[in-house]
Amino acid sequence: MESPDQILNVLVWGVSLLFSVIVHENAHGLAAERFGDPTARELGRITMNPIPHIDPLGTIILPALMMISGGPVIGWAKPVPINPSNFRNPLRDDAYVAAVGPLSNFSLAAAGTLVLIVVGLLFKHIPALQDGSGNAFLFFSMLCGTLIQINCLLGIFNLIPVPPLDGHWVLLRYLPSRWAAVLAMLRPYGFFILIVIVIFLGRYVISIPTNFLSGVLFGFYRAVVAAI
Repeated sequence: MESPDQILNVLVWGVSLLFSVIVHENAHGLAAERFGDPTARELGRITMNPIPHIDPLGTIILPALMMISGGPVIGWAKPVPINPSNFRNPLRDDAYVAAVGPLSNFSLAAAGTLVLIVVGLLFKHIPALQDGSGNAFLFFSMLCGTLIQINCLLGIFNLIPVPPLDGHWVLLRYLPSRWAAVLAMLRPYGFFILIVIVIFLGRYVISIPTNFLSGVLFGFYRAVVAAI
């Protein structure tokens, strides 16, 4: 039987992941709208309502399996529909729209760090909060820490330059046309290539960069709270 702490941890990870992938997809939709494509808005996909964004495999099954197996909790939401023909400069704007997704995750990680700093300083300097509020501090620390870790992971994962991830759309913007055509030819096989990368190179491509970036943010939090 799962302990209450384990159940709480799973719930926090699940809610944080769902929130993060929804923000990621909304960022794509808003950026596309900014560059002239209203498709996501017209189809009701620019919303924080989770139901239109849920992808059974990427939002539920895969994260659950990764959580059970102890691997990195990777997931995705249903991609926001985008019509590049509406862009003023399709190649350039497509790359910008793609880049906004990972950028939204890194921004959430930074926001989580700032909230964690504020919470840490409040509990450090207000004695009334320290009396009998240890569980509240632990909960906020868990929530913010989870947001930081998940969004560092999602940001780095989505920058892998393999279809259908955002990184491959960004890379297409800068590749010579010959190599861009080769990358585009990989799209039907992108999911399988990605699975191979995650299984055999995940430690180097995902885990090490994620641990480094989240370590920098947690180190910044500890340094600020210790100094103020």
